[in-house]
Formats: sequence, structure tokens, C-alpha cells
Amino acid sequence: RAAMALPGELWVELPPESRIFCSVLLFSWAVYLWEAFLAHRQRRVYRTTTHVPQELGQIMDSETFEKSRLYQLDKSTFSFWSGLYSEVEGTMILLCGGIPFLWKLSGHISGRAGFGQEYEIVQSLVFLLLATLFSAVTGLPWSLYNTFVIEEKHGFNQQTLGFFFKDAIKKFVVTQCILLPVTSLLLYIIKIGGDYFFIYAWLFTLVVSLVLVTIYADYIAPLFDKFIPLPEGELKQQIETMAKSIDFPLTKVYVVEGSKRSSHSNAYFYGFFKNKRIVLFDTLLEDYSALNKEPAEGEEDGENEETKSKAKNKKQGCKNEEVLAVLCHELGHWKLGHTIKNIIISQMNSFLCFFLFAVLIGRKELFTAFGFYDTQPTLIGLMIIFQFIFSPYNEVLSFCLTVLSRRFEFQADAFAKELGKAKDLYSALIKLNKDNLGFPVSDWIFSMWHYSHPPLLERLQALKDTKQE
Repeated sequence: RAAMALPGELWVELPPESRIFCSVLLFSWAVYLWEAFLAHRQRRVYRTTTHVPQELGQIMDSETFEKSRLYQLDKSTFSFWSGLYSEVEGTMILLCGGIPFLWKLSGHISGRAGFGQEYEIVQSLVFLLLATLFSAVTGLPWSLYNTFVIEEKHGFNQQTLGFFFKDAIKKFVVTQCILLPVTSLLLYIIKIGGDYFFIYAWLFTLVVSLVLVTIYADYIAPLFDKFIPLPEGELKQQIETMAKSIDFPLTKVYVVEGSKRSSHSNAYFYGFFKNKRIVLFDTLLEDYSALNKEPAEGEEDGENEETKSKAKNKKQGCKNEEVLAVLCHELGHWKLGHTIKNIIISQMNSFLCFFLFAVLIGRKELFTAFGFYDTQPTLIGLMIIFQFIFSPYNEVLSFCLTVLSRRFEFQADAFAKELGKAKDLYSALIKLNKDNLGFPVSDWIFSMWHYSHPPLLERLQALKDTKQE
């Protein structure tokens, strides 16, 4: 009995900082093992479900079913190994004191540039730059393998190696141009904000998020992809008519050349108040997808040199009526208030986190637990509290948001159904699932934990009765 009580007694005798550090590591590995368990259950579904289930007989042919099964199996296996590497890397960084080492290195670099220890914000920015650079470098082999082995093998990758690296460098530079100024201002606000700094910090992040959402599609996204206005014609007219019928304040409709990098398809809308725009990926549109067109003879356009020509044995994308049904679903999110509800939830969460940060930032043991014995840098405090201390709360919140998202998706489908789009949305969901090689069979626990969208069969069943009327 004494031997059995020994671990508990040892735990109580540990200093608070050691208990904090061990708790963070144990929880991190507990989450990883839970995720690995769920992924194992789903891989078992991929391996054993080798024939089209009877209820899918009218939806999916055996060839597409097998392609999607192998694609998802490859993705799941890749996710297992990349997840294991990430968990081991994170553990080694913590055990070997990687965070305080990088902080000291940042101080050395900023000191060489003429900024002493009193310039904590400058040191913080150097730390952030080095940390994101390290993350980009260590993640590069995994990203290369995912793009040029898995996505290439299953016919989705449209990038050349040169395009991939130019894109990666551009993303890194743009990220730093946003991240570093925003972080420096946030740290400054926290330092001068007094007892109520958490309110000012929250308001600042709220303004930044609203500004980024407003400018992203107009100024940031075009740095990576070409956006062109949807040409005048039947589709544009139908979209405008549908938007007007539900009072959606549509100003512009764009087509983005998503086929330059991938043959996956998507659509979204953005903007605030009476200035909303719709963006359609060319891969969503049967009439516009570059993947459905043969390159012109002798064509040597510079952009096409960076996009691999893939031979297709089937039409990709949706017909106009199906595109309208997909958009009706998306606009349903707006009409039913899902967009504003998600913003409110996000900001309530953000305010709560900043408030708890204000409560915890003065606890010295949080810093000593991660190797900061003499200093308590604000940026490090943000990292420790938001990334490590809040991790149990973040896991619970993530699951709750996933459940809410599935509910919203059913409601948006029902909205499209009420507007008479059930039949077209039904066929569009089948086509999109086929084009993206989605596997329509899933383990129930994996689906419950991970799927922000309901499984295909559940969505089709909800649309079926009306479709057949």
C-alpha cells in the first residue's frame, strides 16, 4: 500500500513549477494518443471497407470509391507520422530548454544590433522571427512530401517545385509583415495598459481581426492567386438574382484560379455590412475549370509553365444550377446568422483568454517551469499561458465548436432546401465529394470528434425526401 501511494506522494512533494511542466507534457501526450487512437479507428475503416456499401450504390461507382479509399488511407498514414514527429519535436524542445535558449539567442542578436535588455519588444520580435523560421524549415520536408508525393500521386497537385518554393517564401514574408507589427503593438499595449490592459489588448485584437478579414481577399489573397471578375452571363445573373431574393448585399463575384496549385474546389464570401463579395474557385465551375480544358496548341504562357497539365478522363466541377445550390448553402450561413454568431463566440473566447492571462501573468512559477528563472518576458508569458496552460480548455472548446459547426451545416442545407435547391445541392455534394476524393464511410467517434461538416450520407439523407418530391 505504501508503494502504491508513493507516486502520489512524490507528485505532491514536487515544486509547483515541476508539476506545471509535467502536467503540460502529460496532457500534450494524452491528446496525441487520443488523436492517434481515433486515427487508427478511421484507418481500420479505410482498410476494411473495400466495396461500395449498398446504401452508396446509386451515389458512387466502385472505381471512384477505391480511389478515395486509397487517397484517404495515404493521408491518414502521413498524418500519423507527421503528428508523431511534431509531438516528439515539441517534447524535445521543452525537455532541452529550447524556448529559453532561443530567447537568449534573440537577446544576443538584438544586443549586437545595439538594443539592450531594456528593449524587450525588439528581442521578442527577433524571437518570433527565429521561431517561425525554425517552424517553417522543420515543416518543409513534410509539406514537400504531402504536395509532391501524396497529392501528386492522387492527381491533385498542380504545382511545380519552383512554384512551391516561391509560394512558400512569399507566404513567410507576408506572414512576418503582418505578425511582427501586430505583435509589437500588442506587447506595447499590454505593457502600458495598467490594470485593465486585458480590455485594451482584446479590443486591439478585435480591430486587427476585422481589418484582416476586410483586406484579406482584396490585398493579401491576390498576392498568391489570380482573381478575375466572373464574366457577364447566365451564371452571374442567376447569382445576383438569388442574392437579391434573400437581401444579401452582393457587390462583386470573383473567380480565383485555384487550379494553379490544386484541383480541390471551394467557394466562400467575405466583407462587412453592405459590401460583400463572393469568390468561386475555378475548379468548382465546370465551365471555367482549367482542368477541363485542353491547352491551346503551342501555348507558352508564363503562368501555364508553372501549372502542370493533367490529363483528365472526367469533367470536374458543377453545373450552373449546382453552383447556385452550393452558394445558396453558403449564403444560408449569412442569412441564419451563423457568421455573426461565430464572430461573437470567437470574441467572447478571446476576451476570456485575455482576462485569465491578466490573472496568471504575475505567477512566477509559470515562467520558472519553462526555464525562465530571472526574467518574465510578456511574449513568453503569452506563449506559455495561451499555448500550454490553456490547452485543456482549447481542446474542449474545439470539440464544442465542431459540434456547433455540424449543426450550422445542417441548418444551411435546410435553408437551401427551403429555396427549392435540394435536388441540385444533392447532386453537387456528390460531385464535390467525388472531385475531392472524399471517403463517405467513417468511424463514428472519429467523425464526432473531427468532422466540422456532417458526413456525406447524413447530409444527403436530410435532403433526400424533398429531392424526390
